[in-house]
Amino acid sequence: MTEITGGCACGKVRFKIAGPMMGCAVCHCRDCQKASGGGPNYVALAPKLGFAVTQGHARIYASRADSGSEVGRAFCGDCGTPLWTITAPLVPFNPVKLGALDDPSGMTPSAHLYTDSAQPWHLMHEGAPRFPKMPPMGRPN
Repeated sequence: MTEITGGCACGKVRFKIAGPMMGCAVCHCRDCQKASGGGPNYVALAPKLGFAVTQGHARIYASRADSGSEVGRAFCGDCGTPLWTITAPLVPFNPVKLGALDDPSGMTPSAHLYTDSAQPWHLMHEGAPRFPKMPPMGRPN
């Protein structure tokens, strides 16, 4: 079984993901733009059952998604690195920031989300589907 590892810039928070990723996407929502410092967030969809923090403790910033569900944005409280998002209980994955992975080189975004919020200077991957908001499959029932 493949294991993917990652963590923050200062090394105080580390995590691992067992099993294959459920996809890779680019999120252009305004919350992601703010969390990234301007651009969209590139995320891998990590299966919740395969995700584990192996070192340290992330801080969590809680907010509401457009679905009304609470989401948590995990980050390192020391260096500020954005790490992952904690989704609603019925969503089977947590989006993990590609920049937090030790080796994100094998990740290729397959979709763009919240393109209605994308800035005109945000680049889009040719041929990848574009969704104005979150597609229905990404929402909890």
